[in-house]
Amino acid sequence: MAQPPRRRPSSRAERLRAHPAVRAARRTWPLLLEAKRRWDRLTPDQQQRYLRMARDYGQRGRDALSSRRGGRRR
Repeated sequence: MAQPPRRRPSSRAERLRAHPAVRAARRTWPLLLEAKRRWDRLTPDQQQRYLRMARDYGQRGRDALSSRRGGRRR
């Protein structure tokens, strides 16, 4: 069954509201807010631990990419 043609939004505000980035931001905002609240509830020691883990994960990823490229660095 063929879908009816999509109607173009008549105003700039409607077009902006319908933009995929705006819809994605509306969906992710509550998740980001809750993540920030949880981060704020962590003790400073726990925050440092998570930051250290994230740094280590990033370094492992860079090392893996570097070894795949044959050791070339950008």
